[in-house]
This record gives sequence, structure tokens and C-alpha cells, in this order.
Amino acid sequence: MSRPAEGFFRHELVRFHHCDPAGIVFYPRYVEMINATIEDWFAEVVGISFAEIHGPLHFAVPIASLDVQFRSPSRLGEVLRLGVRLERLGSSSVTLHVTAANEGREVFAARVTLVLISKDDYRPKPWPQPFREAMSDAH
Repeated sequence: MSRPAEGFFRHELVRFHHCDPAGIVFYPRYVEMINATIEDWFAEVVGISFAEIHGPLHFAVPIASLDVQFRSPSRLGEVLRLGVRLERLGSSSVTLHVTAANEGREVFAARVTLVLISKDDYRPKPWPQPFREAMSDAH
């Protein structure tokens, strides 16, 4: 995984379990890839893992909004380049732009809004200052 100046990127090999009987990625698998990419972005860019957020910190970051534009299919054996860019940082939410491409061909583009909530009452909470600073620096 890497984090070039223009955003955060990771690579994902399209495996057999991602594909449907037509031999292309079954679209819900893309949502799993989006979530995995966001998890990696939190760990590498924000500096806090989902395990820490959902465990000892007693927060959660559910997806409040997800809009995906599917551009072209992916096939078994292809390597996707998934990227994340911060679009908007709210008091308790973050909107991310997540993309996937294969050899320059756009596979999908997604706009994902996550909300920080407390696992005590499941209500939105403001981002702790270290999270906010790390996300702002990544913008």
C-alpha cells in the first residue's frame, strides 16, 4: 500500500471468490473492497485502525451514505488499484471518494459518508482532535 501526494492507494487482486458465474466481479464484492480500502486509509492515513476504533475506543464508523457508479467489469486475475481521497470533513462525519481502476480503465467511483458514533448510545460524536488533524492533513 502507498500514499502518494495525490491520495491513498492500495492494490487488490481479483480472486475467484469475488466473481459470479459470468466470470466478473459480483457488484457487492466491490462494496467489500471499498470498505477494506477505507479501513486501510484509516490505519495508514489517520493512524488508527478499525480494531482500535471499534474496540478500546468504543466508537464505530458506520456508512451513512454510499453512492457507487459502476463503469466497467473486472475479471479474475486482474489487479485493481483502489484510491481514497477526502472530499469533506464534518464535525462527526467524513465523506470519501473511493475509486478503482485496472490498467488505466476506470472500474468504479464511489462517494462514501461515514459517521463517528459512540457504541454506548449509537449517536454521532465529534471526531477526536487527533483524528481530525490527520484527516485534514490528508486533504
